[in-house]
Amino acid sequence: MANINSISGAALRDMFLMGAALLEKNKALIDSLNVFPVPDGDTGTNMSMTMQGAAKELRSLADNVSAGVVAKAASIGSLKSARGNSGVILSQIFRGFSKEIGTSDEVTPEIFAKALSNGTASAYKAVMKPKEGTMLTVSRMLSEAVMTAYEKGADIGKLVEVMIESGDEAVKITPELLPVLKEAGVVDSGGKGLMTVLRGFKLVLDGESIEDYENVAPKEEIQSNADITLEDVNDIKFGYCTEFFIIHLSESFSEKELDAFRDKIMSIGDSVVVAHDTGFVKVHVHSNMPGKILQLAMQLGELDKIKIENMREQNRQLAEDMKKNEKEIAFIAVSSGSGIDAIFNDLGASGIISGGQTMNPSIETIGNAITRANARNVIVLPNNSNIILAAQQAAELAKCNVKVIPSRNIMQGISAAISYDESASADENEQYMTEAMEGVNSGSVTYAVRNTSYNGTHIEEGNLIGLLNNKIEVVGTDIEEVSLDLMRKLVAMQPDEPTVTVLYGEDVTEEAANTFTEKLQAEFPDAEITVQSGGQPLYYYLFSVE
Repeated sequence: MANINSISGAALRDMFLMGAALLEKNKALIDSLNVFPVPDGDTGTNMSMTMQGAAKELRSLADNVSAGVVAKAASIGSLKSARGNSGVILSQIFRGFSKEIGTSDEVTPEIFAKALSNGTASAYKAVMKPKEGTMLTVSRMLSEAVMTAYEKGADIGKLVEVMIESGDEAVKITPELLPVLKEAGVVDSGGKGLMTVLRGFKLVLDGESIEDYENVAPKEEIQSNADITLEDVNDIKFGYCTEFFIIHLSESFSEKELDAFRDKIMSIGDSVVVAHDTGFVKVHVHSNMPGKILQLAMQLGELDKIKIENMREQNRQLAEDMKKNEKEIAFIAVSSGSGIDAIFNDLGASGIISGGQTMNPSIETIGNAITRANARNVIVLPNNSNIILAAQQAAELAKCNVKVIPSRNIMQGISAAISYDESASADENEQYMTEAMEGVNSGSVTYAVRNTSYNGTHIEEGNLIGLLNNKIEVVGTDIEEVSLDLMRKLVAMQPDEPTVTVLYGEDVTEEAANTFTEKLQAEFPDAEITVQSGGQPLYYYLFSVE
């Protein structure tokens, strides 16, 4: 690599975009490195969706922006879109990286080395109990190596080479630091994901073209008015939602003209959708110049069904209405399955966040749910160990008082929700709900999505797996046998007249669930057993024993 003394804002943006593209292309490989073989929101997928959030912010920037503006956009975009523990940690690395760059026009060797170190410090600070052998270790080791190289006078090119070499070496040794990785025969997936992003950085400095790696950006979804949240009115960059049809298209109309029209309105607005069908064009755009938009459109044909809405006024009205109806306290829960949704609603939830194993919700999604709860105090039940960190970050960003009950699965969440008391304070509810959550033993039955070894047990793809308190305890080939074996272990932990709850998933019939419950009752006649449909995907049964 040639001598490089600094990185411009344009080059830094390309580096982040290349990292996002490379991660998207390699997410399946990174997913396959997960130690736990259960179907869930895997590391590669979560990190890629986090990076796509950063990429979206970066693509909205004007040309020739400073490195500081680029780094801040990457930080904001990744933070809003961060999913899963790995995605949140990645966003924190970018957050620290951005703070060090500050308002600098370019990234010098000194800034680059210090930014990597600050990114590592930010990530460690975000994790309550940092564990070595993870992407934190990889970030720490590479940032230390880069700082040493900088102190010896290395330029940017050399620093990036050191970053990749030391990071790759750190990934290789993660199994030595974390025994569970060594047993499964894999390296840390989060560390591998981080190095995939950073390898994208190096590709740009090596002269590679983004177009050779980057996928076409997904079309932005149009947000309905119901999705407007209680934000400062000044946060709305473009105030008028403008929708209309262009009909009776001009004789000179062509796709080239339409593309030119699209480019023009994209330069003065966002949330642009221009859909051409036989004989008409439908247009949607947010801008501050709806009249200009209409004038441009009239060059293509006649206008019809024009609708212009003042989103700032809508937001003011929403804020006023929400303030009038603000509650003292509320709780929201992450849920997966219509039956589980109904349980949380019956227990008084003010909001349900769709997510869980198959799709970990982002920090922004959780934050929006906190806002919509419209309460001075909000309690969040993440109900998944891979969502807790995102919930905690959303709580830090919220404008109200937020308590996160660290429920690691749905059954813990339900137990906590049963203890929720709307008449009690937030601190009292935190105590009640945490105690209830900790008093339940939970189990689940699913299937293995890959071959692996765990706690001395060889697991093959397609095997059925019984998890007790989120740890694999039973492996087999028959749903009912695995479920009964798991329940025996659960009941043994609570032998005196246990209360058992069984939620069956979308792939289990009511008849099969009742037959299983009858066998369970026959084996444990002193147990009080409740069975109902949870409707959850991927997991045949969810159990709790108290």
